[in-house]
Amino acid sequence: MSVHFEVVLSCFLREGTPPEVLAALHWHLELSDAWPEGLGPEHRSPMLGTDPESRLPGGDVASLRREPGYEDFGPRGRWGLYYRGSWIDDVMGELATVLDLLAPHAEDGHGGYVRAEHETVPTVVVFRDGAYGPV
Repeated sequence: MSVHFEVVLSCFLREGTPPEVLAALHWHLELSDAWPEGLGPEHRSPMLGTDPESRLPGGDVASLRREPGYEDFGPRGRWGLYYRGSWIDDVMGELATVLDLLAPHAEDGHGGYVRAEHETVPTVVVFRDGAYGPV
C-alpha cells in the first residue's frame, strides 16, 4: 500500500529567470506539450500536472503566471508559481528534480511544504541562496 503526500510549491521566481527554465516549468505543469530544449534525463515526465481524480480536498492546482509590476523604465514582473498535488511515495524522490530546477531562480523564503496524507504537521520547504531545504 502506497503512502500519499500533499505537495505544495508556492514561490516567486526572480526577474531574469532564463526562458529555458520557464519552458521546463510550463512542460512540468502540463501547460505545454513541447519538450524543452536542454532538459536533462532526470526529467522523465511532467511532474507537476494535475489529476482530475485527485484525493486532495478541492483537487490539484497548478499555476505559473507573470506578476505585474512597474518601474520608471517600464513594465517588469516576476513569475509566481503555485502548485498543489497528490504524490505517492514511489515518486517522492523525483521532487528533488523539480526543486533543483527552481532553487537557483526562486526568491529566498517560504517555498511550500510536503505532508503525508494522514499527518497534521507538514515539512516546510524553504529557498535560500539558490538552494532549498526543510526548515
